[in-house]
Amino acid sequence: MPVWHNATRKWVEDGRLVVLGIVQEQHPDRCQLFAQWHKLDWPILWDPINVLESAAVPIVVAIDEHGIVRAVSPRPESFERDFLNRQFDDDPPNRAAGAKRPGRKTIGASRLDVIELRRQADVEASAASWRRLGDALILWHGAGRVDDAIDAYRRALLVDPRDGNTLFRLGVSHRVRSESDQSHAADFQAAIEFWEQALATNPNQYIWRRRIQQFGPRLEKPYPFYDWVDEARRAIVERGETPIELAVPPVGAELAQPARSFAAATDQAGSPDPDGKIIRDRDGLIEAEVTLVPSQLRPGGTARVHVAFRPNAALQAHWNNESEPLRLWVDVPPGWQVSERLLSTSPVDRPVSDEVRRLDFELQVPADAGEGDAVSAYALYYVCEGSNGTCQFLRKDFTVKVSGN
Repeated sequence: MPVWHNATRKWVEDGRLVVLGIVQEQHPDRCQLFAQWHKLDWPILWDPINVLESAAVPIVVAIDEHGIVRAVSPRPESFERDFLNRQFDDDPPNRAAGAKRPGRKTIGASRLDVIELRRQADVEASAASWRRLGDALILWHGAGRVDDAIDAYRRALLVDPRDGNTLFRLGVSHRVRSESDQSHAADFQAAIEFWEQALATNPNQYIWRRRIQQFGPRLEKPYPFYDWVDEARRAIVERGETPIELAVPPVGAELAQPARSFAAATDQAGSPDPDGKIIRDRDGLIEAEVTLVPSQLRPGGTARVHVAFRPNAALQAHWNNESEPLRLWVDVPPGWQVSERLLSTSPVDRPVSDEVRRLDFELQVPADAGEGDAVSAYALYYVCEGSNGTCQFLRKDFTVKVSGN
């Protein structure tokens, strides 16, 4: 985008060109931050579910003032000659009166269409009609109607279980809900599984593959996905502006550099509770959600393990930040490798808080591992129950198991 922004700026200022972007990004505010960093001042539409059904990006399309596509993937250095200065032989003013224009594809749906789309889906009961309803709900209402979007996409899959576009959209919807609603603990894992099912229907779909790799192990990454975020924030602050705030800042896997070989932990850190004396969190003040990418841990394979720690809202649980941060210890058996054995969250500058805390690490499984073999891990944290409840130092145990061959 920055290349085309620089190349087209003068034409835009002269009124000869209008630039519009469409981004296939799960998080719209990350796109906003990138645009702010590079001073992209033209509209950018958000297409998290890939309504355009693009197999790869970027795609540059030149459309004339009559709505006719004149070029796909033009080159910046010849764009003025081949498009802006060119007189096309079939311009509509030169056509016979009443000539029809090429058909147009409807992208998305307006807020006012949702009721009508639901009526159509109930009547037609087709995969396409249910998917259209899901598209309108997730694009125009986001997290506010995500449950309804998930229901619509699931109804579409009942009609056509192998439709990759619906599977991908369902994954996006589960990921939206996992970041906005703490009551659905398995949403992140569901998102990964639906994206994997979608990719299985079309292994050449670049955008679906990249969405999985974004959260996956370093051995599978083509590039670091969001390592530019800190640089962007610094540059924006240095020029006296306030950076766009990210609702879900990238961490761990989204910042990690690609690797050609597994980078095992080399530190000599020891278990912070080797004898298991810390009291277990049996009341579930903190709930731990474990997500694997890929979703199946196979012998000889590598996976990124994401762990989200959520205070239990029903118990009014919250973090006590006046002591050490949450720590996570990974206890790997012989032959296994882990990227980090002891991890900790960043300090929080408020005495108490109730945010979701996330940590992730990578595992490499030995080739001779059997189904059911597992890695044990535990977290240690300070947590309080209720506004005037007792604060405790507790331990949460969990395992990550091999799924089989």
